[in-house]
This record gives sequence, structure tokens and C-alpha cells, in this order.
Amino acid sequence: MTVLQGPLADRSAWSAVGRCPIEKTMALVGTKSAMLLMREAYYGTTRFDDFSRRVGITKAATSARLAELTEAGLLTKRPYREPGQRVRDEYVLTEAGTEFMPVVWAMFEWGRKHLGDTSLRLTHLGCGADASVDIVCDKGHSVPPDELGMRLVRRNRRTDGG
Repeated sequence: MTVLQGPLADRSAWSAVGRCPIEKTMALVGTKSAMLLMREAYYGTTRFDDFSRRVGITKAATSARLAELTEAGLLTKRPYREPGQRVRDEYVLTEAGTEFMPVVWAMFEWGRKHLGDTSLRLTHLGCGADASVDIVCDKGHSVPPDELGMRLVRRNRRTDGG
């Protein structure tokens, strides 16, 4: 269990509704198709028709989700042209999209462990060992769930523009 610290410890004195990073992230990418489109982007898919086919959704749904992911800054459009064809857009990961990868890989790992075995594994290409998604503190320590805390950090208006 995550330990709430300081003013967060009194759960009846505050509400995270509308301010919680989990809630905001789910509002952004909380659909199955959005998560699967991000998975495909990590696997190197860039073309609209390939996204639609590989995720198994309609072109209308693909268009809507790709537009949302682009608007959210997880993907960006890049023009390309096949010989003899009109200019089209492909979708590539942004820095924010790449930083979202651990969320998808954590879901992969949880599903692999709890929803049925699969022969797929995350692998460290450098040495061939299985890889996993872990929470690590700024000092490099692995943080198990029973040592994870949540604290409120006051924003400094002079340094964060807030």
C-alpha cells in the first residue's frame, strides 16, 4: 500500500478528483484503442492503414484516436510521399510518447503475469536477460510497493512559472 504523507494522510480533508495525474492520464489515453495504437507506435508502426489493420479498428476510430494522441503530444505527424502518390502523414512518437512507454510495458508485464501465460517477454538487448518495469528512486534504489509514499510538494512560483 502506498503511504500518503503530510496533508494527504487525512483522506477526508481533500479530493483528487480533477487533479490526479492518474485521472488526467486516463482521460487522455484511457481507451483500449489508444493504448494499442501507442503499442504499435512503439513497435515502429507509422502509417495510418497499418495502425488500423494491426489494432483491428475502423478507419474512423483510427483517425479519431490518432488525432487525440497527436493533440495530446504523444505522437506527431510527419509528411511522406510514395512515388506517384499524394503527400500523406505518418505518425511518429514524440519525446512525451516515448516517456509514456513504461506505462504500456507495465500493463504488458501485469497482463503477462496475471491474465495467462504468453511466450512474449521484455528483454534487455544488451545481455539477453528478461527486463521488467520497476519504480526506482532518484538515488537509484528499487522501491517495492510497501516502501512507496506519496507527498505533496509545494510549487515555487518563482521557479515553475505557476
